[in-house]
Amino acid sequence: MGRARSVPSKNIPLAVLALSVSFVAALAVGGPAWASQLVDRNATNVHLEVNAKGQALITYRVGRRIRRVLGWGAINARPSASGGKQVSFRLDYSGGWGTYHRRLWQAFPDTCRRYDGPVLTHVVASCTAGDGTYWALQGWKVGLPDLGFLPWLPDQKVPWLTLSHWRGETAELEVHTDWVYGGRFQQVFGRLTYLGRPVYGYRTTRVGAPTDRFGRLLYLDTLDAPAYGRGWRRENSFVSHKGTGVFCYGFYRHNPTSGGYAAPPRWPRPHPRGPGVGKRYRLTVAGPGVTPDISWEGPGLHAYSPKDPADVAYEQAENAILDSYRDRLCRQH
Repeated sequence: MGRARSVPSKNIPLAVLALSVSFVAALAVGGPAWASQLVDRNATNVHLEVNAKGQALITYRVGRRIRRVLGWGAINARPSASGGKQVSFRLDYSGGWGTYHRRLWQAFPDTCRRYDGPVLTHVVASCTAGDGTYWALQGWKVGLPDLGFLPWLPDQKVPWLTLSHWRGETAELEVHTDWVYGGRFQQVFGRLTYLGRPVYGYRTTRVGAPTDRFGRLLYLDTLDAPAYGRGWRRENSFVSHKGTGVFCYGFYRHNPTSGGYAAPPRWPRPHPRGPGVGKRYRLTVAGPGVTPDISWEGPGLHAYSPKDPADVAYEQAENAILDSYRDRLCRQH
């Protein structure tokens, strides 16, 4: 998540200023890893307007409070290979008062017309602006616990509301499934690209969380995994690799009390979880820069049989794709 840049606060009414300052401080917790751009959590009754200046006014509720956020100053994304600084919005959490010293929302000249862009996932609101660019607000549960646990903390249950602005194509998520270690385990692998170029970050924490605005986590969910129970559960999250945008994840057992994972209170130590093999898999990732979040969904695999010619042929074809990526961290067959 990117920290919102501040805007002038001179002469803002005290009630508006107090809400804006406390709210931005709450959003700033958690580091700079989010793309598209986080606006809020647990938002309802969301409404999006865009004026001819390329500014978006987002109106919504959190609980009983109405909140208004003005966003502007970014479009699309810079390629990861460019280094430097990734694009990001300026966000005014006073609804424009801190920037213009007036109640902008009372007469906001909306240019939005019906959205006619690429198909999106988790859409809350979207529009085609007067200049032909696209804006979208998306909401999904980013904070779900890994390893198939049901949420036990309030922050794990709420959807995150993100803002994006782009022209042209969105990022692409290429995903494959196969078996590894002679068919003993299932794997998902693929690559994340934008305009044909790999998407990746430069640094992570010791447990693999991105620490720069180019990096992003891919969130993997599994459906009806026998090890976890019915419904969609969060299996894990991981980054695309530096230089290639490639990722690979094997479904193994993990200890939820180590390695950066979190377990519910009183979870026995050590007591591994998984593997989260399910009927279907889903990957969701925030697009680079301020482009929209994207998602993939596909079926899981059956148990591998070395005596089945179809299984053998499928595995050989997927291995050839994996090898073609030439990623030093994803070479296991």
